[in-house]
Amino acid sequence: MLALRPNCELCDVDLPPAAPDARICTYECTFCADCVENTLHNVCPNCGGGFAPRPIRPARAWRDGAGLVHDPPDTRRRSLRYSMHQVRELVEKLRDVPPDER
Repeated sequence: MLALRPNCELCDVDLPPAAPDARICTYECTFCADCVENTLHNVCPNCGGGFAPRPIRPARAWRDGAGLVHDPPDTRRRSLRYSMHQVRELVEKLRDVPPDER
């Protein structure tokens, strides 16, 4: 199940569980839509993959054992381990390569 990380790893903006602008890569790296579109250009700075909108976990338990009440979001904030110079290098290298060809 997705960890539902609480923040953008680049700008540190809060991304609560119902945030429509949360984006994730296949490793669940989490960024806001603004950073993905305007800084990262759909290139995950951690793995080089692309992004998709993060699904929204229902707040209510519509089924037993489901929903935020049973599976709360992660609380550990994360930040990039790469410098902005390293991020820009990878983004420039991959931004024109479609994610399915990386």
